[in-house]
Parts: sequence; structure tokens; C-alpha cells
Amino acid sequence: MADLPYSSRKTAIRQVTRQVDMKRPFYTWTCRLWVTLCCLLGGVHGTFVTRNSRPNIVLLMADDLGVGDLCCYGNNTVSTPNIDRLASEGVRLSQHLAAASMCTPSRAAFLTGRYPIRSGMASPYNLNRAFPWLGGSGGLPTNETTFAKLLQHQGYRTGLIGKWHLGLSCASRGDHCYHPLNHGFDYFYGMPLGLLSDCQASKRPELHRWVRIKLWISTAAIASVPLLLLVPKFARWFSVPWTVIIILALLALLFFLSWYSSYGFIRRWNCILMRNHDVIQQPMKEDRVASLMLKEALTFIDRYKREPFLLFFSFLHVHTPLVTKEKFVGHSKYGLYGDNVEEMDWMVGKILQALDQELLANRTLVYFTSDNGARLEPRDGAARLGGWNGVYKGGRGMGGWDGGIRVPGIFRWPTVLEPGLVVDEPTSLMDIYPTLSYLAGGILPQDRVIDGRNLMPLLEGRVSHSDHEFLFHYCGAHLHTVRWHQKDCATVWKVHYVTPRFYPEGSGACHGSGVCPCSGDVTYHDPPLLFDISRDPAEAWPLNPDNEALFDPVIKRVEAAIQDHRSTLTPVPQQFSVFSTVWKPWLQPCCGTFPLCGCDKEHDILPKAL
Repeated sequence: MADLPYSSRKTAIRQVTRQVDMKRPFYTWTCRLWVTLCCLLGGVHGTFVTRNSRPNIVLLMADDLGVGDLCCYGNNTVSTPNIDRLASEGVRLSQHLAAASMCTPSRAAFLTGRYPIRSGMASPYNLNRAFPWLGGSGGLPTNETTFAKLLQHQGYRTGLIGKWHLGLSCASRGDHCYHPLNHGFDYFYGMPLGLLSDCQASKRPELHRWVRIKLWISTAAIASVPLLLLVPKFARWFSVPWTVIIILALLALLFFLSWYSSYGFIRRWNCILMRNHDVIQQPMKEDRVASLMLKEALTFIDRYKREPFLLFFSFLHVHTPLVTKEKFVGHSKYGLYGDNVEEMDWMVGKILQALDQELLANRTLVYFTSDNGARLEPRDGAARLGGWNGVYKGGRGMGGWDGGIRVPGIFRWPTVLEPGLVVDEPTSLMDIYPTLSYLAGGILPQDRVIDGRNLMPLLEGRVSHSDHEFLFHYCGAHLHTVRWHQKDCATVWKVHYVTPRFYPEGSGACHGSGVCPCSGDVTYHDPPLLFDISRDPAEAWPLNPDNEALFDPVIKRVEAAIQDHRSTLTPVPQQFSVFSTVWKPWLQPCCGTFPLCGCDKEHDILPKAL
């Protein structure tokens, strides 16, 4: 009976106890208590749980994982048994959507339940759509209320292990105004920025690669001027004062130092490991960080197993440079990327094992997702270093195509959620915010727009239709696409106003620039592209007035929704302004005396199992 949905178990309880009441009043209340406990104990672990009890919450977020990279989403050639177990024991969302196709704005929306444009976390520029520097002054504004802060106020112990990438300091090196501990987390261990290929000295540079190439060329051109002036001077063609040559040489040197002081030390500046407010590795030892993070997560669960806790485990997997333990290298059929996916699945298994061993599984809500779709551009020669987005067009960085924003969404809460349920309704990462608030007994902020919707009625099967009628898909600060889920039927329309231009044409990605732009070199559609993704999820067959009678009414309804949506937006400080995103030496986290930063305070010996 413990395997029945919660509502069915309650009916069974009433039926059994009614029969007992009719036969032997003496045993009525004893049997009622016994039957209730047996039905709600939660299976083999013997953990008492009711629907009204506040669950522990474990949030697992991958970095750049494609929705087609998991077995439970149709990829039967990759081994992800632990994530598949979550899906079989819980609810799987098939149309789960990120609020942005890049990590920083997507994570901001995830934590706040609001479109990133509302908090100034959407970039109007193509160059910096995620924070490029730890020494920048942009970040998740301090007046934003995260779900961690809501749960903290409800008595939860809150911890973040892994990637943050939502800013660090505002005005001085140690103010840490955007730090996780200032956004509702009691404990933080991980990377305040995130993993980059630059974190491995042997890998191809990732951050602003083309900008750096242009800066080297410019430096060579400027430095050549004083050198060329030496030729006529020594050849005595005409006189060139030494003062002029020295000044030009100094200007070339200053230009070089102005950019090389940041770009020349990316690994030291950006690839650091922190525990709470302290830098404990600079630069980070990337080959050990995954094991250290897993150890911290297991310790957090053990430390707070007797009180409600929120653990947000933010994986560095599967972002380049795909740092993978040796025992997983060569393990998959898809090269290093597949190896990295399978290592991540193994880490998920370790966390689930810890919940089982501590008898916490039945009173813990576990959620697995990714911050955005898989990257399509990264390559190492002929080998792809990115994932697969299934049948969906596009990938990371593309604001409207589903390949960039459709992500895994798996919820498991034994005894409460029906195992194996699949929900095809449109849902959003922003929905986690009101869902957790509801489960923890909190109250949503009333002074701001919350774009997410409580998912529990949908997950429990009490309703069959998503509360989202319209979802707005931004690329940076630019609205590219709108999704309309009609209230009176199952039809889901998508209207594209802007789409990226793939390079090479027909490749499905932007291999020239490394990520598709949001403005400039894009295609503007007038009339817009229209797809019925309930029938055409791959967005392969655009509709028009000739083949779709509802074309004009749909476009008019969506345009009215856009006007309504824009009327709710208010001006806010832009966290991606040019000034906010440039590297500032006085904000750079430093272990030691700046600029001689460097340390390794993480000397713990890892268990062999990790």
C-alpha cells in the first residue's frame, strides 16, 4: 500500500478502519493507528512522513547538460542509471524550460522566480551575457529574495555546494555583497564563478578568445611603431628624437599591461575555490574539485539530517574543460563529454545513497535539472565537447529555440509523488521558487512580480493543465520568442520574432563566434515565425496564413500578451553594464597579498570511495 499515490492511501486507510470500527470497538483506535503508520511510514526505510510535513530539499543542477543526454529522456546509449532512477521513482517533466539560455541569467531566475530582466540580470550586449570576472562589480541585487532566504526564514538549514556565478563584491574586495551567504545560504563551498576551459592551462582559451586575439594583434601593431622608428634613426634618413621613441614604447607597454593584467591571469583570478567567505585554493586544483564538492555535500546531509535542510548542489559538470576522474575516462561511447555525464550521474548516486543510509529518502524532495541546454559549438579537433538536445533545434546561447532552453526536470518525493508520472505541460525553472515556498510554509513576497507558479498541484496530479499561459523567452535583454499554451486546449504555440544566423549556414550552431549573438547579426521576422510545438516539437515546419487558419488570431493574441508583460517591467540598475563587467583589481578575491595571490588550504585526504 505504501506504493499507492497519497490520495489512494488515504482512501484505503478510511476503508480498513471503518471495517475495524464495525467489528471490535475495543481495537478501533489501536488498529487505526497501526494501519495509518504502516501506510505512511514510507516503504522500507520506516521514516514517518505526511503530506503536511516539511520535506528536506535537495536541488541538483547540471551545467550545460542537454535534455537529450539522459536515458530517461530518450538517449539509450548513455549510462545514467541514478538519474534514471530518480525519474522512475518520481515525476518527469517533458517541457521544462529555463528562463534564459545562458547560466548567469538562468540561475538568477531560478533563485528568484522572476525573469532575469526584472532584476537587471539580462545583458543588452553580445560579449558578456554571463559574468566574465570575479573582479567585476555586477551581481544578483541584494534586494532580490531568493528561495534560500525564504526557507532560511522558515527554519531550514541552507547550503550551496558548487557553482554560483551570480557576482561576489560591489565596492571593495571583501564586501561580498552578492555572496551566497548574503542571499540566504548558511553555508557555501565551491566556485564563486564557474568552470572555464581557462581553468586548465593546457586547454584552448574560452573567455573572450577572439577579443584576446585582437588585443595581441593590436599590441603587436602598437609595439612595432617605436621599433620601426629606430630604422630611419640608425640609417640616418631623418632624425627621430629618443624622447618620442621612449614615449611610444611606454604607451605600447601600458596598453599591453592594461589588458594582460586581467586576461593573462584568468586561471588565477577566476578559477578559485571558496568556503564561505574564505578563499581556500587559488588557483583551484581542478582535478580534485568534484570529489571535494561531493564530500562537502555528504557532510552537509549528515550534519543537518535531524532538521529540515535545503541543499543546492550545483555541478561543475558538464561544462568545458570536462574535468573527469581517471576511472571514468573512456567509460562512455561519446568521448570525454559522455565520460563527464556518467561521472556526474555517479555523483548523483552517491547523494541518493546518503539519503537512503540516513533514512531520509521518504521525507526528502529531490529535484534534478540543468541551467540551460547543451552547447553545440565546442570542439577539440573533430571531437565534439558539447551535448545533445534531442530533437530540439538550437542550443545554449540561443534565446528562443528549444534546444537552448528545454532542460531535464525530475522530481522525486516518495509517498507523495506518483512514481513514473510524466507531465507534458510547459513548466519553468522559475516555478521552483513558489513551489519551495509552498512546501516550507512560507509566504511569497508581495512587493514584486513572481513569474513562477507552484508546481505541486501538477506534480501530485490534482490538476492537468499548467498555470503558465504565456512564457517569454529572452536572449539577453532582447525578447526573441513567446510561447502560448492555450487555456482551453493542449495546443502550444511558439512565435519567433528573432532567430540566430547559424554559421556555417545549416550547421545549427554559431561556430564562428562560439556563441550565437542576441542582436546585430540575427534574423528579424516580420511576420514572425509560428510553430505548433504540440504537433511539431522540432520546430521544423513554420506555419503561415496559407496553411494555418489561426495564424493571424494567434499572432494578435501573443502581441497583446507582450504588451501586458512589458507593462509589468520597471527600470532597475543594469548588472551587465560595461563598467560592471570589466575587471577591477580592487575587487579581485585574493588569498594572500594582491597581486601575489595564491594558496592551497584544502589539505583534507579524500576517502577512497570518492
